[in-house]
Amino acid sequence: MIDWARVTELRSEIGPSEFEAVVDLFLEEVEALLARLREKPSPDLYEEDLHFLKGCAANLGFRDLARLCLKSERLAVEGRAEEVDLQPIFENYENSRTAFLDGVAGLAAEDSTVRRA
Repeated sequence: MIDWARVTELRSEIGPSEFEAVVDLFLEEVEALLARLREKPSPDLYEEDLHFLKGCAANLGFRDLARLCLKSERLAVEGRAEEVDLQPIFENYENSRTAFLDGVAGLAAEDSTVRRA
């Protein structure tokens, strides 16, 4: 579900405080897009929306979400947007988000322990 090697790599590259800002921005942008897709799905925008979501997900280690988005993006690119089922994307995001935030909280706790030692 989550590519923890990618998460650790990104966090190491940019540092814990910048990582937190990236996570906040990710959650804000992705949740706004998903809300729009739930409320006003627009198949003519699926290619663009799913490409954006795929990139965000892959960058932050949401491996399974990125794969689902890629599959759906390909349908849209092929002119088959009407075949795109967004429900698995919504469900995967919620599950991935929970796992990610729980795991990131563990990383932050490890940082606190290391700093105290």
